[in-house]
Amino acid sequence: MLWNEITIHTTEEAIEMISNFLHEAGAGGVSIEESGSLNKPRDTSYGQWYDRPLNDIPEGQAIIKGYFAEEVDMDRIRSQIEPRVEELRTFDIDPGEVQYELKTVDEDDWANAWKQYFKPLRVSDRLTIKPTWEDYEPASEEEKIIELDPGMAFGTGTHPTTSLCLRTLESVIKGGEEVIDVGTGSGILAIGAVKLGAKHVLALDLDPVAVSSARENTRLNGLEERITIKESDLLSVLNASDPTLGIQLPVKLVVANILAEIILLFIDDVYKALEPGGIYIASGIWKNKEEVVETALKAAGFEIAEISRDEDWLAFVARKR
Repeated sequence: MLWNEITIHTTEEAIEMISNFLHEAGAGGVSIEESGSLNKPRDTSYGQWYDRPLNDIPEGQAIIKGYFAEEVDMDRIRSQIEPRVEELRTFDIDPGEVQYELKTVDEDDWANAWKQYFKPLRVSDRLTIKPTWEDYEPASEEEKIIELDPGMAFGTGTHPTTSLCLRTLESVIKGGEEVIDVGTGSGILAIGAVKLGAKHVLALDLDPVAVSSARENTRLNGLEERITIKESDLLSVLNASDPTLGIQLPVKLVVANILAEIILLFIDDVYKALEPGGIYIASGIWKNKEEVVETALKAAGFEIAEISRDEDWLAFVARKR
């Protein structure tokens, strides 16, 4: 089967927004390659190893590829995406000197080729992400394994925002919490939360592809009874008084690994969903958005308990007063 491939040369800062644009345009898959500059140290604090050699992408730059069915009009897709990419500059997100390339590729050239680079990854003291197609034995009983096949959804654990969120979850989950995961993607944070001791997770995503992927990964980990997955625009599903959510409001913990621009849209809704003293982990925030997100969290009534960082990304741990 043939697919149309659009390649976008941009910056690491714009990765998540542009990837989202491609998914919203109907991409059947998105690949991301960030800078392999020798000036960027690779994290080996948990024994990670890297099978893929460093590339020659300039530091701070990235290459994003989106794949569309053969019959899709790619000139239309490009004309749809280009103005959205340029609009990022008005939100203080610099996409750099953007370049676009279009070509046709065979499915076998991309659909599974990336899997050879996705190896078991130790992301924290207690969590290891294991691709379903890889063999791996945990080093101890304390090491928890997240079985994962991300498919076309976001979240393999290799991106700094995902691993940052998992480590933050490990630091705040004490056991028995009910959790809401907003923008669940592949379901990796929901699965990680339960593996760490959460009682039940309500995992939400607006993208039906992500919902399907999260359900499959939940099944692979045998957690169907402890993770409820719903299609929802942010926290809108909470307004429906749905008895099948699997949680009782207010909850102890909300986690959102999405974009700063989206986080700013529903901070008040998160505050209402949390019990007094409840914790909000807000991640997916590029360093240049730190001040505006912190200001908005405080204005909503949160106090900042901690700010964790990984490369140029950060996560807020905010507590409801």
